[in-house]
Amino acid sequence: MATRARRRRWSSLLGATALAVTGGGALACPAGAAPTNVDFATHCIPPDIAGIPPIDGTTTASVAVDNASPKVGDTVTVTYTVVKPAANNPTAIALPADIMTPTGKVTLGGAQTGEVTVAGPKKNDPVPGNGAFPSFSMTGTFRVTAPGSITLSPGDYNIHTSYILELDTPCTVITPPAPVSETITATDGNPTNNRAIALSSASGDPGDSVTVSGSDFTPGATVTLAGRSGGTQTADKATVTAGANGSFSGSLVVNDKTTTGVVAYEGSAWSAEKGAGPAAYVVNDDTPVPDGSQKLTTTVKAGTLSMSQAGDSVQLSAVDFGEGGASTGALQTVTVEDFRGGPAGWSLTGKVTDFTGPGAKIDAGKLKWTPACATKAGSPSTCRTGSSGTVGSAGATLASTPNGTLTGGEFTVDAGLSLDVPAFTPPGSYAAVLTLTLS
Repeated sequence: MATRARRRRWSSLLGATALAVTGGGALACPAGAAPTNVDFATHCIPPDIAGIPPIDGTTTASVAVDNASPKVGDTVTVTYTVVKPAANNPTAIALPADIMTPTGKVTLGGAQTGEVTVAGPKKNDPVPGNGAFPSFSMTGTFRVTAPGSITLSPGDYNIHTSYILELDTPCTVITPPAPVSETITATDGNPTNNRAIALSSASGDPGDSVTVSGSDFTPGATVTLAGRSGGTQTADKATVTAGANGSFSGSLVVNDKTTTGVVAYEGSAWSAEKGAGPAAYVVNDDTPVPDGSQKLTTTVKAGTLSMSQAGDSVQLSAVDFGEGGASTGALQTVTVEDFRGGPAGWSLTGKVTDFTGPGAKIDAGKLKWTPACATKAGSPSTCRTGSSGTVGSAGATLASTPNGTLTGGEFTVDAGLSLDVPAFTPPGSYAAVLTLTLS
C-alpha cells in the first residue's frame, strides 16, 4: 500500500540482500522547523466610512521560506502569515466568507536588503460585526543576490474587503523593521542573472498605476514592464530604459482584473534569463452589480508540495562471495504533487548511508542510480531527471522542475539502483538508509 504524508522529508531503506524497516515500520520523516512568531506594534487606519480613529495595536506574524539555504541567483518563495491582526472588522456589518484580499511587504536585512511584495488569495472565514479579522497568509518571491545571512521580518500589510463597498484597512509597522522571524544563509552560486524588481504596491483598482523599480539590468537596455495572469502575459505593458548602473523606475497601468503578478524583461519577449519577477500583484474587482443581478465569485485555493512513495523498502539482488559485483534493484516509485500554484519549482534529492552488515560495511559511494521521471499531461511544469551516477553520503539530485511564472503538476519519479559490492565482502545482510528530500 502506498504511504503518503504531506511532509518534506522521507526515508526509505535499501538492503543488499535483506531489509527491515527501522522503528517498528515507521518512516523517518523529521518535520521542518516551524516559523517563528513575532509581535510588533502596528498602526492601522480604518476606512473613513467606519468613522473611527486609527488603531494602535499589536500584530502577531511569522515569515517562512521554501529554501533556507539558497544559492545566489536562486528564487526563494516567502510566506508571510499574519497570525493575529492588530485591527478588527471596522464596521458593525458581519462580513461573509471569501471577501478579504490581503497584501503586504516582507523586509530583507543583513547580506541583502530590500522588500518583498506578497499577496494572498481572496479567502477568509466569516467575520462578525466589529469582530477580529482572521489569520491570513500572503506569498511572494525574491531572487537572492548576495551570499551570507539574510534576515526576513514582517512588514506593512493591507486588508482589502469587497463586500457592498471596496474598503481598505492599511496597517504599518510603527517602529520598523519588525523583529526578525526567519533567517536564511545564502551561498555564492555564481549566478548569471541578478535582475530584480520591486513594486510600490501589491494591489490596486483597475486603471491604477504601479511603480516598478528594477536593479542589475543591462545598462541602457530597453526594459518591458508587463502584467502576468498566471503563465500568460496580459495586454498591460510599458517600457523604461535602464540607467548607467542598471537600475530603473517606471510606471505600469494595470487594467486586467486577472493579473497575478508583474514582470520586467529585456528583449522582445519574456525570458527568465533576461527578466525578473513575477512580483505579486492583484487587481481589486470593483465591477458594479446591475439591478436584478447577483455577482458570483469563486476561489482557487493554493495547495501544497507533497510526495508519496509506493513502498518503504527495496530488495537488491544477491551477489556471490568472492565475486562481488553489481547488486541491482529499483527505487520504489515516488509521486510528487505540486499544487502550490506559484512561481517556484522543486528539487528531489537523495543521499545514502553506508551499508552495514556482519562486522563490515559497504561504502555509500558504491551506490549509483539512473533516474527517470514523467510528467502528467496538463501539468504546467515539466519534470527534469537528475544525472546518472553516484548517490553517496553527499547526495545527488533525483529529479526537479524549474522556476517559472506558473508552476505545478503531478510527476512520477523512478530510478534504477546498482550497488558495487566488493568481491570478498563477508557473507550476510547489509542495509542502508536512503533519505529523499523534497524542497
